[in-house]
Amino acid sequence: MGMEEQANELRAMMGNGDPHKTRIIAITSGKGGVGKTNVAVNMAIAYAEIGKRVILIDGDMGMANVNVLLNIVPRYNLLQVINRQKKMSEIILDTEFGIKFIAGANGFSKIANLSKEELDYFTKEFLSLSNADIIIIDTGAGIANNVLQFVAAADEVYVVTTPEPTAITDAYGIIKIISTELVDRESNIKLLVNRVHSADEGKRISERIITIVGQFLNYKVDYIGFVYEDSVVQTAVIRQKPFIVVNPTSRPSVCIKHIVGRIEKTENNASVGVQNFLKKFVVGGKKKR
Repeated sequence: MGMEEQANELRAMMGNGDPHKTRIIAITSGKGGVGKTNVAVNMAIAYAEIGKRVILIDGDMGMANVNVLLNIVPRYNLLQVINRQKKMSEIILDTEFGIKFIAGANGFSKIANLSKEELDYFTKEFLSLSNADIIIIDTGAGIANNVLQFVAAADEVYVVTTPEPTAITDAYGIIKIISTELVDRESNIKLLVNRVHSADEGKRISERIITIVGQFLNYKVDYIGFVYEDSVVQTAVIRQKPFIVVNPTSRPSVCIKHIVGRIEKTENNASVGVQNFLKKFVVGGKKKR
């Protein structure tokens, strides 16, 4: 079944939209090692702390680090649902941190090639996530196809970088790919600068990237905030606990809470929700050349 046929099948199966508007955030980066997964995990917990129903999906097919930070060993992942071996309720895990967690799978992009019966089953199971307020997807780093599929389908995309020159270059690179390769990415890409030593450093780095993106790509990116460099992060990683739990009043924890507060003050324009996320994921969001 082709992608357009699948999209039509999905529209027929799912109707006009979610009764509950789930905000879906993809967190990505141009390179590994910038703290993307730490940002995703701690942001999910910060959302849970303000009363939101949160699902965290590990979409990094190569390096499944979310379960390490949560000290969880998942028995099942999304591939078992795709293959009709498990129901979503059987693979979704409750955590001690007030969030639910779904382990990703290398075969997730397989949904682009499912038969009608397989797609019907997966759609029904995936729609069970519609009661969440927030779904955060920790994507892989770089520009692999499955990363771009998540980015294309999500309501909002947060690109994580650090002050390192290579991270800045790679952040620009992934924004360039997003702006030239994907549709519907005009106003919901936001930049988060991790591991800064001062607020001024975060602002300076973000302004540099935003200016270059505007000048050379004619594309608008917003700055959502920064997270301080702090030894509590490494301590938390070693303990396999999120830093917002290890030390809720630490500077990185306060930064994450401020970022979540800022996101909550912005309107969720979206449209997407779980149903439309799935439609867009199947189509892939690529611009036709």
